[in-house]
Amino acid sequence: MSDHDHSHDQGFLRKYVFSIDHKVIGVQYAVTALVFLFFGFCLMMMMRWQLAYPGQSMPVLGELLPSLFGKEWAETNMGGGVMSPDLYNSLGAMHGTIMIFLGVVPLIVGGFGNYVMPLQIGAPDMSFPKLNMMSYWVYFMGGMIMLASFFAPGGAANSGWTSYAPLSVTATQGQTWWLVGMIFLITSSLLGSVNFIVTIFHLRAKGMTMFRMPFFVWAQLVTAFLLLLAFPPLEAAGALQLMDRVAGTSFFMPQGLVVSGVVQEYAGGGSPLLWQHLFWFLAHPEVYVLILPAFGIITEIIAANTRKPIWGYRTMVYSVVFLGFTSFIVWAHHMFITGMGTSISAFFATTTMIISIPSVILLTCLLITLYRGSIRFNTAMLFALSFLPMFAIGGLTGLPLGLPASDIALHDTYYIIGHFHYVVAPGTIFAAFAGVYFWFPKVTGRMMSETLGKLHWITSLIAINVVFMPMFFQGLAGISRRLYDQRLYSWGDAMQGWTVVSSWGAWALGLAQIFFILNFFLSIKFGRKASANPWDATTLEWSAPSPPPHGNFAKVPTVHREPYEYSVPGMSKDYFPQNVSEA
Repeated sequence: MSDHDHSHDQGFLRKYVFSIDHKVIGVQYAVTALVFLFFGFCLMMMMRWQLAYPGQSMPVLGELLPSLFGKEWAETNMGGGVMSPDLYNSLGAMHGTIMIFLGVVPLIVGGFGNYVMPLQIGAPDMSFPKLNMMSYWVYFMGGMIMLASFFAPGGAANSGWTSYAPLSVTATQGQTWWLVGMIFLITSSLLGSVNFIVTIFHLRAKGMTMFRMPFFVWAQLVTAFLLLLAFPPLEAAGALQLMDRVAGTSFFMPQGLVVSGVVQEYAGGGSPLLWQHLFWFLAHPEVYVLILPAFGIITEIIAANTRKPIWGYRTMVYSVVFLGFTSFIVWAHHMFITGMGTSISAFFATTTMIISIPSVILLTCLLITLYRGSIRFNTAMLFALSFLPMFAIGGLTGLPLGLPASDIALHDTYYIIGHFHYVVAPGTIFAAFAGVYFWFPKVTGRMMSETLGKLHWITSLIAINVVFMPMFFQGLAGISRRLYDQRLYSWGDAMQGWTVVSSWGAWALGLAQIFFILNFFLSIKFGRKASANPWDATTLEWSAPSPPPHGNFAKVPTVHREPYEYSVPGMSKDYFPQNVSEA
């Protein structure tokens, strides 16, 4: 008999720590990712102090960090409580890495995907439960290696979240830890993606055809293929860069490189541009690894809270599949400034414009769904509604970056930071918050506080725009990204006021999360008890008890219809669950 058959006999460690139940693993992913997101956000708030008040001692942390890391570390990184350029670079590199690879992707794919997807297709678990457990623990180990790099000689990685060679090959020891951690994280994603694909194709309940799957499942399926196909090139590249650092190879190191006046002993004639191609071949599909599951979450919430079928469901499915395919042929729009020829630049500019079309289709379908809907403005819906214009701003501001002429002027400025963060911060992270509020009663059996939730939403919405909107103004004024003190240049000094505004917005955004943290933990203990289907939704996860037992369903469900049968004429209720027969 399998471990599943004896789940009730398992001890605490096997049941809740080294679990093979997809629901427990989903919760592990989600909670771990939320902790990493909070830590990565703290790094950003430290950077914002340096940008707003360069040369001034950091409050509290200016004294606490030197006492924690020791005198030698303090002299190098934070003399007199003032951040050094090297420490600023490390915080920037680790902020980007943690937020993307340790935070958003594990939360939105590993957390929501693991917990919700098997329930939505009527499966008792994932196809490979032990592989699922392994994917979490490999991810956890990668995260611990990344965090441990802060204690490495010379500090954590300081070559940006992109780890561009040759800088990354000649960097301090923390870069080696970064590469090892990244290999662990990529391995985790590969294990998870294989599991997702096999589960969706082989464990669907009777009657669950492909076009009866909720849009969230389609989004997770396309995302799994992106992870499976795009991550191996970066894993190979990471191993090669690791060899450059520890074994003296020169895959990415050019011959005759001079560092601080010293000619480096690399004779293989490696190519730094090769690293960029391998990195961005993953990192552009990675943008859609972030955004596609977010669209899946938003679609489920909008359908349930407008009491209408999703307008253009099949069109959205075709769009998301097309989006996944085209995401593999646009990567070099991140590399226009490397001097590629006009013909190849024209190809990548054209494909970049094309890939914007399915994104517009997805937004349009959701906006039309809202038209004349009986909208319920609960917290999950408010975050979902906020996602739409925030993602639209991120998408529209990205169009000039897809054209070589405008990208060359904007590429290394704050405009890039504003554009990217509008996609992944008020975009993807708002979708993740919406998902937490929406599925929290399914996971815990209790409702979250709507009062605290709405306070969290409005304060976060205002603060996050105060953080990122000024970056467009700074970028258009020519302020370079990655500067630890923009006042070094006259035009930077003129825009310093916007930097202070942005920093105050960041700290306000941090304070806004107190509402969420209080709501999350208080609701687990004191929240109002939830029914199995508190939102009167139609998809299969709401036919299981809250929280679902081992095996998910008392009786394996049979699917009779498409996923969003709301307000069906002639029905006594305004929703028609997938597992309820005509009779």
